[in-house]
Amino acid sequence: MESQKNYKSFWNDKAATPDSAFVAVDGSTNEETARLTGTYSAHQVTAALDLKPTDRVLELGCGVGRIGREIAPRVAHWEGTDISSNMIEVARERLKDHANVGFTELSRSSLQPLADASFDKAYCVAVFIHMDKEDFFLYLEEMARVVKPGGLIYFDVWNMASAVGWRRYALEIDQHRAADHSRRKDVARNQFSSPEEVRIFLDRAGFDLTLLLAESPWVQAIGVRRGSNVDVEALRKHAQSVSARVAYAPLWTELFAGLLDVATGKKPPMQMWEALADDARGEEIPMFREWYLGMWKGNEANWGPAPR
Repeated sequence: MESQKNYKSFWNDKAATPDSAFVAVDGSTNEETARLTGTYSAHQVTAALDLKPTDRVLELGCGVGRIGREIAPRVAHWEGTDISSNMIEVARERLKDHANVGFTELSRSSLQPLADASFDKAYCVAVFIHMDKEDFFLYLEEMARVVKPGGLIYFDVWNMASAVGWRRYALEIDQHRAADHSRRKDVARNQFSSPEEVRIFLDRAGFDLTLLLAESPWVQAIGVRRGSNVDVEALRKHAQSVSARVAYAPLWTELFAGLLDVATGKKPPMQMWEALADDARGEEIPMFREWYLGMWKGNEANWGPAPR
């Protein structure tokens, strides 16, 4: 719960093995789960950024290449950046069959040595949630530097203004009620934001907001880099037209709330498993089922034998 580590040592420890790297990224316990969650996120990114085959695209916090593996075939160049050399090693192996990819290991809250205005678009999924606010903003400033004027960025953060998002935040708060306050909290612990904070950060970093979604446990934002004659209103209209594909669906929120119910003892594990039986309800069902199965296998001592 508490640590004196910096970001690099923290994530390198979490990614000490390929298996632990997958778990650290999003709780995926195998390749199948990572591909399901990676495909879901890639669809959001593709819609948010209106990706084109000619685009040079940057991912901040690429982890094991969960999303990059799905994005790379759709663009001219995909660049994965991460503070963890161990994460990059796994991602490099997963994307080894793609000739249009590159990797940059970061050393601090900066995108050096990447050049100014060297990317058409950039994105960051489930990464800012593990940063102190200062680093969150510093990276947004760096994204503004490396993205061309008129270029788009997309990112998400935990949403404390959402009822379900607050429930998730409450789990973090509870961990620290009796903590040793003489030591620093984990440097990469889950942190939470509000829609208004995201608006301010985007504006101060040099972006015009084109879409803000905050109905789920996530705040999701699309911004356009200032400094060109791009039609911002047209971009806003386009973003709104694809917002349903970018947003975390109501079913995602419902299922995530179910996971919280299990984690807090409000719902028996088997009841949640039964709620994940009908694939016809939406693409979230098979993804959550694999995700939840891995979660159960890690909790068999408390929940009993996992299904299947």
